Amino acid sequence: MASAPSSTPSARPADHAGDVHLPDTARDLVKILVAGPFGVGKTTLIDSVSEIRPLHTEEHLSEASADVDDLAGVRDKATTTVAIDFGRISLPGGVVLYLFGTPGQERFRSLWDDIAYGALGALVLVDSRRLDASFDVLGLVEDSGLPYAVAFNAFPDAPRHYGEERLRRALDLEAGTPMVTCDARDANSSIDALLALVDHLIARDPAEAR
Repeated sequence: MASAPSSTPSARPADHAGDVHLPDTARDLVKILVAGPFGVGKTTLIDSVSEIRPLHTEEHLSEASADVDDLAGVRDKATTTVAIDFGRISLPGGVVLYLFGTPGQERFRSLWDDIAYGALGALVLVDSRRLDASFDVLGLVEDSGLPYAVAFNAFPDAPRHYGEERLRRALDLEAGTPMVTCDARDANSSIDALLALVDHLIARDPAEAR
């Protein structure tokens, strides 16, 4: 499967303890959703790239949620996002991405329209160990009309034998939808995935992107 182009050093996030103010070079401010099913790594990705201290609305999983949160494949997960994650990253060329991580569970679906309002696109994280968990989120993104890219988070035990075309068919993706792999724990890898989305947005509508 293709990977996104390598990120440049100037695209790397600053220390979380750094200046919270926008850089002087900021010219284009873009809202991006980081979407995906429960436990796919959205919070981790935003943590890895944000140049400011990320905002999280996480709560510990409780016995009350055991019947509604499917822990298959994510048994070690102890917390979940209940509203949004938020981070910010400045890219070369004066582009600043505001990253909004969305909850992955069906019971938070009522938040979707509010969180998605004003977004230019979405990066959808997928776990290849449980592809079916991504169907509802992909449906939400497509129903909203948002252009998106798919990034397979490279979990250590993820299957390696799936080919790109097989994965694309399994997710019913259009031919032009970018599909890359990333490691949500790694800043450069996560930035590469975001750059794949930004390139897709520019290619779709250069005038709007400008």
